[in-house]
Amino acid sequence: MAHHDHDHDPHHHDPHHHGPDHAHGHSDIDWNEMAPLLENQAELFTPLYERALAWLGHKQTEPGLIVDAGSGPGVVSCLLADAFPGARVVAVDGTEPLLERARARAVRLGVADRFDTLGGELPGALDDLDYPADLLWASRSLHHLGDQRAALAAFAARLAPGGTLALLEGGLPTRFLPRDIGIGRPGLQARLDAVEEEWFAQMRADLPGAVAETEDWPALMRAAGLRPTGTRSFLLDLPAPTTDRARAYVAALLTRRRDVIGDHLDATDRATLDRLLDPEDRASVHQRPDVFLLAAHTVYTAVRTE
Repeated sequence: MAHHDHDHDPHHHDPHHHGPDHAHGHSDIDWNEMAPLLENQAELFTPLYERALAWLGHKQTEPGLIVDAGSGPGVVSCLLADAFPGARVVAVDGTEPLLERARARAVRLGVADRFDTLGGELPGALDDLDYPADLLWASRSLHHLGDQRAALAAFAARLAPGGTLALLEGGLPTRFLPRDIGIGRPGLQARLDAVEEEWFAQMRADLPGAVAETEDWPALMRAAGLRPTGTRSFLLDLPAPTTDRARAYVAALLTRRRDVIGDHLDATDRATLDRLLDPEDRASVHQRPDVFLLAAHTVYTAVRTE
C-alpha cells in the first residue's frame, strides 16, 4: 500500500485527485502504474506545496529531521529538502519503485547528500527511523490507513519534543471545467464528486482494521497528545486557457475516473466523458479552450509539547 503527497486520491480530493485516481478497491491500486501521473500531478501542484511549506517554515525553527510519511515518488520530499536546506529528509513509502524515483529525483536536484528513503507500510515503518522527527509531513496518506486515530498516535510518537505534525487532508474538490460545457447535462463534475464520495467511503470501509472516525483533524491530533497550532488552505489556480501539462493532467484524471466509476454513471454522463476524452473531438479536454485547474488543499498542524 503506497501513500502519497499527491492528489491522486479519490476523495474529493480528487482521485490524491482526487477522483479515483486509483483503481477500485484500495488493494487493487497499482501505485507503480500510477507513478507518472503522481509525479505529473505533484509537479503541477508545486506552487501550492511551496506556499504550504513556506507557511510551515514561518511556524517553527529549522528542523533537523523531516519525514515525508507516504512520499510516493518524492516530489514533495525534495521540495521539503529545498525549503529547509539544513534538514535531512526521509521519504517513507510502501512501494519500492516509487522510492527509487524519489532517490533519483534527489540526485537530479542535488539534495541526495541529505536525503534518505525508508520502505514499509505506515505507520509501522516509522519505527525504523534513527531518531525522532522535527517535522512529519503526511499528505493524504492518513486516509489510506484503517485506524486513523491509532495512526495519528503513531505519528505523534515519532516526533521529537517540540516537533510538528503537518497533515494535509481535505480541502475542496478540484474543478477544471465550467458547470455547463455545452455537451451532455450541466453539472457533470458535481455528479462525479457524488459518485467519488461513495467510492471513497467504500475504499475506507474495505481497509484492514477500518474504523469510522469523525474527520475533525485538530480534535484527533489533540487526542493523540499533540497541541493544534493552525489550519490553512492553499490554492492552485491555473486559469483557462491552461498549460499543456495541466491539460494532460485533466485528461489523465478523467481517464481514471471513467475507468473506475464509469459503470456508476448514467449513459448520458458516460457518453459525455467519452467525448471529453476523445482527442479528435473539439469538445474534448485535449482541445477545448475553457479547461482550467482550480484546487484547494488544507494543511493542519500540531506540535508535541513533551
